[in-house]
Amino acid sequence: MTRRQRRLLLLGAGLGVLGLAAALVLSALKDSIVFFNSPSDIVEKRVTPGTRIRLGGLVAPGSLERGSELAVRFQVTDGNRAISVAYRGILPDLFREGQGVIAEGALDTAGVFKADNVLAKHDEKYMPREVADALKKQGYWKDDAQKRDAARPPRQVP
Repeated sequence: MTRRQRRLLLLGAGLGVLGLAAALVLSALKDSIVFFNSPSDIVEKRVTPGTRIRLGGLVAPGSLERGSELAVRFQVTDGNRAISVAYRGILPDLFREGQGVIAEGALDTAGVFKADNVLAKHDEKYMPREVADALKKQGYWKDDAQKRDAARPPRQVP
């Protein structure tokens, strides 16, 4: 075996080992790579209490309750299921009912999501793609084109 062949063999083996290591790391992190989990995902996956996750969806209308010392309770829904969220702190200025939200925290043993960070959308048209996709999957979301087409009267065919 020549010097060049040994070098190529060593380089190929090194790249193979590196590729295998990368595949193992990515497969181990498969569940934690998700940007957020919808309420339906959390119920289906049976997330254990104390596991840190991101919960995403819409703030359910009529669910916002403000308490003393910046305590807030609300529900996050994806159209099928809703999870109660408890948060203590200042909410983002654009936080309100019916809008997209992502909360970071963990479930407690009673099934209430204890959030330590709440993120809200940044303008009137924006919603995180993952939230919109989950809502579309549940049949709860219609984009502007679908709303416009639904508002048009049916075309008369002669």
